[in-house]
Amino acid sequence: MDLDFSEDEIRRYSRHILLQQVGGTGQAKLKAAKVLVVGAGGLGSPLALYLAAAGIGTIGLVDDDRVEISNLQRQIAHTTARIGMPKALSAAEAARAINPEVHVVPHEFRLGPDNAIGMIEQYDLVCDGTDNFGTRFLIADACALAKRTLVSAAVLRFDGQLSVFKPHTGGPCYRCLYPEPPPDGLVPSCGEAGVLGAVTGVMGTLQATEVLKEILEIGDSLSGRLLVWDALETRFRTIKLRPDPHCALCGPNATIKDLSAHAETSGPACAV
Repeated sequence: MDLDFSEDEIRRYSRHILLQQVGGTGQAKLKAAKVLVVGAGGLGSPLALYLAAAGIGTIGLVDDDRVEISNLQRQIAHTTARIGMPKALSAAEAARAINPEVHVVPHEFRLGPDNAIGMIEQYDLVCDGTDNFGTRFLIADACALAKRTLVSAAVLRFDGQLSVFKPHTGGPCYRCLYPEPPPDGLVPSCGEAGVLGAVTGVMGTLQATEVLKEILEIGDSLSGRLLVWDALETRFRTIKLRPDPHCALCGPNATIKDLSAHAETSGPACAV
């Protein structure tokens, strides 16, 4: 691993380098890593900012939406002055302002069945911060087919969920937890039900922590576990997940071999 850091980088990452579990070698892993963030909203904002601050070498930001005033209550990568600006560009600008040493790549388009795997294969790890079940299942399926680790978070009202899915290493996939998307209208979006802004900040930050752990290969992975947070009760709990032997995506008799089933079902990659 290349440990060639400038003096500015050594000063910038000094608190990481002091950690026995990170050190110079770990910081070099972060510098070499490529992470794709899908959704530059409530989850993607703190996630992208902390990944940039941590020194992730390449950060991709996928979002085809534009900044609106209603976003600013929780999507902290954006500002009032950038209302109307593409979210991918706004979040990239915020990430670069924190750390110009990292390479931030904005992708101003919708992730769909025609481009998802090709995009995901360019990165080492993928983060889902979207608010659309069609897109969430598309990302999960594409990550499993491309053998990429998925760090997935979700929020609604005062609640959050987080897990890591890496079926290519023997763990459960997203469909082991949720075999199929819920019927339309059963689960409201944040735009319909509301969300406490700070809840997205906590979950996005936890998501960033899990990304760093996966890259550094430290601590206990959330693969095989689902973290559930009730902000009103100030209570975290962890639910154990197991691979589903009948899973259509990662089971021994899997029927999902490509993304063709998403051609008619994937919605916009809107962010929380």
